[in-house]
Amino acid sequence: MKENKFKIQNYLESPKISEFGFREYDARWLYPDQINLSGIKKIGSSLGVLMSDEKIPPKIIVGHDYRSYSEEVKEALISGLLLSGVDVYDIGLTVSPGAYFSQFYLGCKSVAMVTASHNKNGWTGFKMGIDRPLTFGPDLMKKLKEISLDKEVLEKTEGKYKHINGINEEYIRDLTKNVKIKRKIKVVVACGNGTSGIFAPEVLEKIGVEVIKLHCDLDYNFPFYNPNPEDLVMLKDLSKEVTRNNADIGFAFDGDGDRCGYVDNNGIEIYSDIMGVLLARSLSSSYKNSKFVVDVKSTGLYSSDKELKSNNASVKFWKTGHSYIKQKTLELNALAGFERSGHYFFNSPIGRGYDDACLSAIEVCKLLDKNVDKSISDLKMELPKTYNSPTMSPECPDDKKYKIVEDITKIIEKKSKNNTIIGGQKIAFILKVNGVRFTLEDGSWGLVRASSNTPNLVVVCESQTSEDILKKIFQFIDKILKEFKDIGAYDQSI
Repeated sequence: MKENKFKIQNYLESPKISEFGFREYDARWLYPDQINLSGIKKIGSSLGVLMSDEKIPPKIIVGHDYRSYSEEVKEALISGLLLSGVDVYDIGLTVSPGAYFSQFYLGCKSVAMVTASHNKNGWTGFKMGIDRPLTFGPDLMKKLKEISLDKEVLEKTEGKYKHINGINEEYIRDLTKNVKIKRKIKVVVACGNGTSGIFAPEVLEKIGVEVIKLHCDLDYNFPFYNPNPEDLVMLKDLSKEVTRNNADIGFAFDGDGDRCGYVDNNGIEIYSDIMGVLLARSLSSSYKNSKFVVDVKSTGLYSSDKELKSNNASVKFWKTGHSYIKQKTLELNALAGFERSGHYFFNSPIGRGYDDACLSAIEVCKLLDKNVDKSISDLKMELPKTYNSPTMSPECPDDKKYKIVEDITKIIEKKSKNNTIIGGQKIAFILKVNGVRFTLEDGSWGLVRASSNTPNLVVVCESQTSEDILKKIFQFIDKILKEFKDIGAYDQSI
C-alpha cells in the first residue's frame, strides 16, 4: 500500500445529474448525456456527506471496470469523495466482488465500484455500500439522490488518497486457496470481453479445472455481444462452444463479475433458480438444517422438493433484487441466497455474503466433483419436471404500477376467499412480500409484481403438474390484467 498524490479534478461545466439514474439499489446513467464529470464529482461529495450522516468511518474502497471511460469517471468520483473528507483506497481495475473482497481485506466498511455491469457502452454507474457485505437499498439510494440533487455539498478537510496494488491477486488467492477439484472437468468460460475475462479463467484453472476460453480478452467495444448471462445471444454462443468441445458445463459471466449463467453438457440453458435448487440440495446434505433465501420469481421446487425437506432445509421467498436477497440472507444467517437473475450469495463457511460469479462457478464445480458419476444434465433430470412461462412484461406507467399491483392483490385475495377454482384447484396461500404470488394446492403458482427499473409489470407462472394448469394460471391472471386500462400489451404466447 502506498500513498500517492492525487490531483483533485476541477471541471468548468456545471454539474449535470439526471434524477432517473438513481435506481432501487444502484445508479446508472448514459455518460455524458445524463451525467457529466462535474455531476459525478458531486455524486462523490454527496456520498461522503451520506457517510457522515450515517456515522460511517470516512474511508472507502473505489474500483472500476474495463470501459474506455471508467477511469476518468472514477477520478471524478474520487475528487468528490476527497473534498468531502473521505480517505480513498483506489484498487484500480477489478470486478465488483473484487471490490467487495477488498472491504474485508483492507478492513474498510464502505465501497464504491464504478461499473455499468452488463449495460451497453455509453452507460456508467456505481454500486455502493457502507456496511459490508451489504450494498445500497432503496432508503440509502433515496438519501443519496436527495443530497446529490437538492443539497449544496460543503467541502471539508481534504481526505487522503492511497493507491493499492495487488488486490486482484489477493482476491484470486482467497477464492482458490482451499479448493481442489479431483474430477476431470472441462468447462467453457464465456466473458463477453468484459472485466471477468482476467479473473474467471484463472480462478477455475487454479482449482484444477480444464478451461476453454470464449471471448475472455478485454475489449470495451464488446465486439460479439454484451456480457449479460441472461442474454440469449451470449447463451447460444456459449451453447455452441460447449457442444463443440464436449464440455461438462458452460459458464457465462457478466460484465462486472457478480452474476453467472449456466449451460449444461448438452448445450441447454439451466436457469439460475434451477441451478440454485441443485446447489441447495447438495449443500443441505452437508449442512443440515440450513436456510436458503430466494426471490419471488424463483421456482416452486424450493418449497416442494423432497430432498430439501428430508435434509430439514428451510427456504424463505423474498423480494426480487440483489440487494434485497443479500440483506435477507445476512439477516437470517442463511447459508445461501439465490436470485433468479444469477446473483448468488454464500455466507460462512462458504463465502462472506456478497455476490461473486467466480464463487458461484466454483460451487457448481464442487457439485460436479461430489457427483462424480453424473453429468450436470443428469442432476437436472433428477428434479421434478416443471412447466414454466417466460417472464412477461406488460407495459404500465411508473407512477401507476405500484397502485395497480395493490389493486390486483386485493382482487386475487377476494377470489381466494371466495374459493375461486383455477385448473380444478383452490388458491392454497398468497405471498405479498413483492407484488402478489399465489400458490395452488399442487404447488403451481402465478406472480404479478411491479418492475423495479422499467415502466412495466412482471408476470411469471409455473406449474409442477401440467402445461394445461400453467395455461389456466396465465388465463386467470390475464383476465384480471384486462380490467385495467393502464396496463398495455405484452407477449401472451404460452
